[in-house]
Amino acid sequence: MSDATYGRALHRRSFLQYSGAIGAATAITTTLSACSAGPQSTTGGGKGGLDTLTAVIGYGNDGSWDPTQTASAFSMAANHHIYEGLLDTDPISREPYAALATGIPQNLDSATRWQFTLRAGAKWHDGKPVTADDVVFTFDRILDPDTVSLAQGFFRSWLKEARKVDEQTVELVLKFPFPDGAARLTLAKIMPKHVFSKPGAWKKAITGLAVGSGPYRQTAHHSKSNTTFEAFAEYNGPRKAAFKKMNWLTIVDAAPRVAKISGDGAGAQIADNVPYANIAQLEKDGLKVEGGAGMNHLFLMFNTAHKPFDDVRVRQALHYAVDRDKMISAALRGHGKASTSFLDEGNPSYRPAKTVYAYDPEKARQLLKEAGVTGLKVTLMAVNVSWIMDCLPTIEESWRKIGVETTLAPQETAALFTKLDQKKDFQVVAAASNPNQFGVEADLIMHYNYGPENLWMTYARWAENSEAKKLFTMMDQATREADAGKKKAMVQEYIDVVAENAVIYPVVHNELMTAWDPDKLTGVRAQPYPGINLLQAKPAG
Repeated sequence: MSDATYGRALHRRSFLQYSGAIGAATAITTTLSACSAGPQSTTGGGKGGLDTLTAVIGYGNDGSWDPTQTASAFSMAANHHIYEGLLDTDPISREPYAALATGIPQNLDSATRWQFTLRAGAKWHDGKPVTADDVVFTFDRILDPDTVSLAQGFFRSWLKEARKVDEQTVELVLKFPFPDGAARLTLAKIMPKHVFSKPGAWKKAITGLAVGSGPYRQTAHHSKSNTTFEAFAEYNGPRKAAFKKMNWLTIVDAAPRVAKISGDGAGAQIADNVPYANIAQLEKDGLKVEGGAGMNHLFLMFNTAHKPFDDVRVRQALHYAVDRDKMISAALRGHGKASTSFLDEGNPSYRPAKTVYAYDPEKARQLLKEAGVTGLKVTLMAVNVSWIMDCLPTIEESWRKIGVETTLAPQETAALFTKLDQKKDFQVVAAASNPNQFGVEADLIMHYNYGPENLWMTYARWAENSEAKKLFTMMDQATREADAGKKKAMVQEYIDVVAENAVIYPVVHNELMTAWDPDKLTGVRAQPYPGINLLQAKPAG
């Protein structure tokens, strides 16, 4: 099997099983006990005496590590420490900064050619120098129409090619001015040509091979337990390693994950994906617990080829019927907001959609009546992510109150999306999504779920609908609009179309919680998407 063919097959598995779009990479449901999660941290005796930082990641570690195609929360977070883009972005503000390149082009608003000079003395973790050939090699892979990759969808609409100017200079040639592309460059992690051009290398990248130019180099990778790192001594970039070594454990099950960072015998100093039910106890134990509010959300996806869900009134009725306030109170313990747009309220392009699904069971009944639907029975397939499971009873109760008999069918994420990939019939799916793994730009987020060749549109069987075609045209026009104000207005307009049709649409947006030991770490910032970023953290004391 060729690398390209292998990559296409693995891309679909990685995208489905480990994607932030289907539970923020929470597909791995194997229960890992704390004792099976790799070596313990080595800590000194006093405050700040930290030799090895140990982190607990609440997501699986056997997704693809290929930066051009992964959506794994674990490997994406790790890759931000191992690799660099020409530009990278701040993990919270998402503002671009010069990483492998020495600066940001000054004429982003109008230029169709961006020139970058590579950082003098930049080296790969195997000691070889970083060159323009490596940059061109990376972008050639991303833009190759015969190589299926997740990154391709973030670049091909606006980027024509990457050209070598000299050994230390490259030029990106755009199809049209696209200032938002600067922030997207962090999704194009530059990879060494001499490593990944070898036969079989992309397979190794998928299974864990990582050779970058960033502040940390990977020292060991065990897909079911942990990955270790150490500071790269020859790194000369803007965000140097603050920890000599790091050990990232994968513990998907909530109880052992919480146990690993709590109590006198805590074996880790930081953990993401903290359950809401454990926040108070962790704070009582002296840990700092903070949430990041962003795009993380529970969505409903309808099969528009399965009657009566081809009728927009039925889809709208089931949204109006959901008691979001009860869901937020009972399941999310106050750490969420009812969706008033596809985008969360903190997004720079947010405004309430013209159609807002406030709790209105009477309107829901009326819409079903107008659609001529009575005695509706729904099987709600759902991923078995813990917080999604907590939300399902509210949906079932809400739909029952409007006369819709509902059967809940939670299952492993991989199993559910394998059925969808095999084009098996379904009615409605409840799952989680967080495109903020890739950025906060509205154009990027919306294309993640909607588009004529988008995987999600294939699942929903909606791409050939006349409303869908109208939407895709509006989205393409917005992508090409260089004026920021006009583009924002165009995005908001087509988001109204998305809201009205409610094919794939959020019910609630919720916070993601991170906990850490403030006596050991400082400079930590909780991010509103899975994983952690420690490029600005350092030992306390």
